Amino acid sequence: MGIFDDFSRFLEERLDEYMRANPQLELMVLEEKLREQEEETLQLMTELKREERQVQDKILELAHEIQLWHTRIEKAKAANRLDLAEPAQKHEENLLRQGNQLWGQMEMLKQRIQQTQELQQQIQQRRKEVQAKVAANQSTSTAGSPPTGTPRSSSSGSTPPPSADRLEQEFRRWEAEQELEELKRRMGR
Repeated sequence: MGIFDDFSRFLEERLDEYMRANPQLELMVLEEKLREQEEETLQLMTELKREERQVQDKILELAHEIQLWHTRIEKAKAANRLDLAEPAQKHEENLLRQGNQLWGQMEMLKQRIQQTQELQQQIQQRRKEVQAKVAANQSTSTAGSPPTGTPRSSSSGSTPPPSADRLEQEFRRWEAEQELEELKRRMGR
């Protein structure tokens, strides 16, 4: 599950960087990537469960066949037909080996299903966090801007001139575009 851990770490790092730069645009891109990842995870889950059902069906078929051969072995031994009992016993042993292999395959599929469910839950939680941050940023951007014509008051006099605010906004926008391009390059790999 190393690739999923790497992806999770990657998303966390990108989210932190983008929140500092231009949160609205980057969060929307990140939310879309998480949505796509969630869909892929759900598709994988469906495929794994289908495979698990197929293996379970094979195990059941094999169990019936083992039971049949076991009964035949007992009948052959009771009739003192060792010429039939011994080959039947070898055949039963072969069927048991196949059953053990299928059982191991089913256990592996169950582990993968569990890991995929955990990943899907992590992606879902992360997506909810991103959606909440998008909503918070939207409300902050509309509520946080001062009304036009109302001067900002500052007792310390440390408010930068309006031109510095515009320059800050332009730099943030430019930095956000750079970060978005970097994210696109990394996600494209």
